[in-house]
Amino acid sequence: MKALYKDRRFQAVVAANVLSSIGSGITMLAIPLLLVASPDGNKLFGMIMLMMTVISFVATPYIGVLIDRMSRKKMLLTVELIGFITVMLFVIVGFITVMLFVIVGFMTDYSTIHYIILYGTGNLYYTFFYPTIFALNQEVFSKDAFQSLNSIMEIQGQLSSMLAGALASLVITRWSLQWILIVDAATYIAAFLFLLSIPYKQSRERSDKKHTAMKEGLTFIKENRSVSIFLLLSFMPFIAVMMTNYLFPIYLTQELNASPAAYGIESAVYGFGALTAGIFIVSIMKRTGTELAIMLNISLFALGISIIFFMKLLPIYFSIVFFLAFANAGTRVARNTFMMQKIPNIIVGRVDSFFRFITLGIRILMIFFFTYVTANNRIGLAFLGLSLLLLSSAGGGWILYKRKHRKQSALLKSVL
Repeated sequence: MKALYKDRRFQAVVAANVLSSIGSGITMLAIPLLLVASPDGNKLFGMIMLMMTVISFVATPYIGVLIDRMSRKKMLLTVELIGFITVMLFVIVGFITVMLFVIVGFMTDYSTIHYIILYGTGNLYYTFFYPTIFALNQEVFSKDAFQSLNSIMEIQGQLSSMLAGALASLVITRWSLQWILIVDAATYIAAFLFLLSIPYKQSRERSDKKHTAMKEGLTFIKENRSVSIFLLLSFMPFIAVMMTNYLFPIYLTQELNASPAAYGIESAVYGFGALTAGIFIVSIMKRTGTELAIMLNISLFALGISIIFFMKLLPIYFSIVFFLAFANAGTRVARNTFMMQKIPNIIVGRVDSFFRFITLGIRILMIFFFTYVTANNRIGLAFLGLSLLLLSSAGGGWILYKRKHRKQSALLKSVL
């Protein structure tokens, strides 16, 4: 790990990731608040979330092909540059409105359509950035660094999110949007410069278009069916977390009658749990192996989701949130390591995009279901649905894990 810390490429990747997470994170926290404050804001924000999920769902397979075909460094630089240009355009719009007020006394402000474009651009940025940086990391670093690399990326991601949340709480009520966007634009250009400094050369094999057809990713999935199903099941805690972002605020207010401050405490507890997982998951993987670490974390998450609805005391609820965060982050680090170990880098963008495509489809279906049951004051059904999804995923994962190890034991006995 010490060698990894000294690696200039690693330093540049982490710096770019931190800056991107903080800058875009502040903006992506501010925009929803401004949208919700507009007329029919709750309904509008829900529709925008659904629309962006559908757009990501459609675009994800093609993004996977681009990741495997293009220079990943150039793709990241392009994404950062587009983000910078987009945000700067809205900074200019903001200052033009101020100038109009000073010169002619005519005051305008950002409109709802501006918020929608900014929120949509931010979502698309995430859709491109994270799978590309994942593929770049696998390509640039050696296999023996994967565990430590993914653990450190998780830790810095959680710290960045917590810092973005803290900064957002300070500036949202004090700064006008154009100043927040200036900070966002500065982080985009700084991330661009750090990524630019990474020594990188695309392999000849990946630059040949005949090796980057979408069907090659599907062929790998078909030929490695057990591994692919196991990986798909490992994404279920992440899907559940996306759904709890919608369910937990409703549960806190309607079932626990908690104050708005409780939601802030929950966010802090969640961040601390995920950060703890990032610190300890490498030690866990070294003792148990990557696959067993995945299964232990999925099982812990399934247990937490299954009992949290019945925990009517806030201290117990917060304790379970801590373990949910730990299990989700632990699953993500172990899964990313497992994918880097098992999937050839030449097709990792397309294979990863397949899993993202499927999980986005599941999220769309669950958004419709959750919206329906919560509108009819039946939030318990939503938690029951999540519990069944996680328990079945854990059960399926254990079956695959034990089947693989029975085959390995049988093979070892036949050799001996």
